[in-house]
Amino acid sequence: MSSPRTRPLTAEQKRYLDGALRVNQAGELAAILIYAAQTPPILRSHPHLRTLMKHMYDQEAGHFDTFNALIAKHRIRPTLMYPVWRVAATALGWGTAILGREAAMACTEAVETEIGQHYNDQVRSLLEWAKHAEEKGEDIGEELTELTSTLRRIRDEELEHLDHAVENDAKEAKPYELLTNVIRGGCRSAIWISERI
Repeated sequence: MSSPRTRPLTAEQKRYLDGALRVNQAGELAAILIYAAQTPPILRSHPHLRTLMKHMYDQEAGHFDTFNALIAKHRIRPTLMYPVWRVAATALGWGTAILGREAAMACTEAVETEIGQHYNDQVRSLLEWAKHAEEKGEDIGEELTELTSTLRRIRDEELEHLDHAVENDAKEAKPYELLTNVIRGGCRSAIWISERI
């Protein structure tokens, strides 16, 4: 019995993936810059968080490497907003750390909430493509199947960071609602811009 034919991507699917991977790369860069900026002020007053901060930073650095490789492999143009995101992410990390451990953790909670949803949307799209291909006796191919698995793993690691933030009193930040809503709104805007520019 022959294996199902791999279904080629439509132009719309290709555009979607280009934008998604561009955003993922930019988002992971922002994450490592946020943690890099937060870590020194946080560790000065809370040295017991060294292992946790390093763990989260190292995972984000691994995610960044993954998306750098995918961007290069598929010749996708990175976002033109890199210089802006570098400054914004560093300022966000430093600013929330200066406000205290709770604010830094609220920042992580807010960012990871948006990023977790963003990765979920991508996984859902890829699973939908796989379902449509299967209905036609085709498959999406090994590369997209592997990407789906990679996105799930990274999403789960991001949501683990969210859990760590809540466990470390993110919800005690003052003013919690204002801080997290502003950060989440900023993330949504950055995602929308990076997909397009």
